[in-house]
Parts: sequence; structure tokens; C-alpha cells
Amino acid sequence: MSEPAVALAPWIAAQRTSLLSQRGHAWLLQGPSGLGQYALGMELVRAWLCDAPTVQGACGHCGSCHAIDVRTHADLCVLMPEVQMMALGWPLSEKAQADIDDKKRKPSREIRVEAMRDAVEFAQRTSARGRGKAVLVYPAEQMNHITANALLKTLEEPPGDVRFVLASEAAHQLLPTIRSRCLGYTMVWPAEADMLRWLAGQGGVEPAAAAAHLRAAGGRPDDALALARSGRSPQAWAALPQGIARGDVSVLGDWAPAQAIDALQKLCHDLLAASMGAAPRYFAPGDLPKPPSLGALTRWSRALAKEARTADHPFNAGLMLEALVAQARNTLHSRH
Repeated sequence: MSEPAVALAPWIAAQRTSLLSQRGHAWLLQGPSGLGQYALGMELVRAWLCDAPTVQGACGHCGSCHAIDVRTHADLCVLMPEVQMMALGWPLSEKAQADIDDKKRKPSREIRVEAMRDAVEFAQRTSARGRGKAVLVYPAEQMNHITANALLKTLEEPPGDVRFVLASEAAHQLLPTIRSRCLGYTMVWPAEADMLRWLAGQGGVEPAAAAAHLRAAGGRPDDALALARSGRSPQAWAALPQGIARGDVSVLGDWAPAQAIDALQKLCHDLLAASMGAAPRYFAPGDLPKPPSLGALTRWSRALAKEARTADHPFNAGLMLEALVAQARNTLHSRH
């Protein structure tokens, strides 16, 4: 069963209208995850390629808009890690798809240099529909140095009819030369009331749970929607801190190690905040156990950051979850 469609957030529509009124061949959309960089980038390229655009964006009905909807537009090149391309329904190159189907390799978690070289060649071709071409790179920080340098030359000397959108959730990781050749734009953080109304209007999201999901996502609307649609209840999230303090691995359910580490990092953040007299961000104050010493929390934070670097490739996911929970319990009961 396919996921319900996501209605365009009003703050994304407002930012789209603002950016379309400005000139530039390359935009860098930057900000924390969950603020809609991909959605805004798609809105820009849809408007640029649309057969009948308005000041508010693409018409949504023409042949160009339809071609983007079905992922077949000849003048749009989308560059993403292969895992995200597949998750969002974008086709891979024939060779990449064949390699993955034949199990010669797994889908890449970074933007491959071969895909970037194809994009450079794409930028040099004549527009198929006569309205120019567009390249969308997301998340742009997933380019390695070789891939980024392949893009850099095209950004320095862009063909006359191609425009670029680089959407990033960690723009500081991009090469300074990449950043300097784009018009930078920092994503707007919406008002809480606007986010709650939008979340409550999405299919499958209970209005009463919207606020809890938004808190669990740290106030980031796209992440809150993903949480709401993941099947994890607000009650289970609220019970997680005390469950971890008891050493109960079952509170993590069927989470992948990377998801578990993310949740534990949020718990660690809130306990650090509470120990300094600040308000927690991801959990309600009453859901948190008593914070251990600042030193213990600092050591735990560093250990979680180290674990996060290899979380996608654990030797045994079950054993890793047990080790993470044991580490957390020991920290929460530490006296030093």
C-alpha cells in the first residue's frame, strides 16, 4: 500500500515564490534536516521547467509537470545517493540498476562520481523540451571530494540553459568553492502553530498526536511526519527514557541501530539540557529519569557519536542494540 500524498507545506510554498522572483543559475538550500530542502528544491525545478509557469510556481498540469511526477523528464537530472533515489522512486542508470540487481554491489549511500559525470554530460546537451535543463543535488553533503570537484567545473562555467539546486542538511561539509559559486539560502523554521496545522492535515496523522511527534522530531516538520507515519506511537516515545534506564531493550522495538542511536542521542541531549537547568527538546520533562553527572553524560555523548559513524554496518544488529541499552543504563546509574 502506497503512502498518502504529502500536501505542500505553506511555508515551502512561500519560500518557493520568494526564490522564483530572484535570478541565479545555482541555489544552495541549507539548514537542519526536516525543514523541507528536498521539497523546496523540487518546487524550484518544476517551475523552471514548466510549460506554463506562474509567479507562484509550476502549473501542475502540463506535460513537463507530468513528466516530473512520473520521474521521466528528459531535462531534469536528479543526483542523490542510490538508497534515496530508490526510496523516492527516481530511476537509477541502467548500469547501476543492473549491478544492484545482480548483487555485484549494494546501493550507494553517497552520490557516486559516475552519476556526477553523467550529470556533467547532461548539462552540456541541448534541452529536449526547449525550456532549459535543471540539476537537483540532494543531500549535497553526500558528495565526496572527487564527486564535488566533478561538479565544481560545471558550476564555474555553466552552460547557458542549465540551472542547479543543491539542497543540503549539512552545508558546512561542502567544499568552500562549491558554496561560493551558489546563491545561499537558509531554510525558514516555521511557526509551531503552522506546523501543527499542516501535520494534522496529512493523511494518517492523528491531530492529537501531532504535537507529540513534533516534539520527538525536535520541532522539524518533515521529520515529525516521518515519525507519525512510521507506526511508532507517542506513548512508546514517552516511555522510552524510563525503559532505557531500566535496561529494557524492548522499548526500541524493531528499530535499526542507526534509529536507536538517534533516539539515544536525543535522550542524551535532553538530559544534558536538564542537568544545566535548560528545557528538554525531544521529551517532556516528566518523562526523563534523573540526570547522572555531567561527566558521565559527556562520555556517553562521545560514545554515541562514535557508534553513529558505523551504525549502518553493524556486525549483529541485535547485539548492538543490547550493547547500546546496557551502555545507556550504566550511564544513567553512574555516580561519576
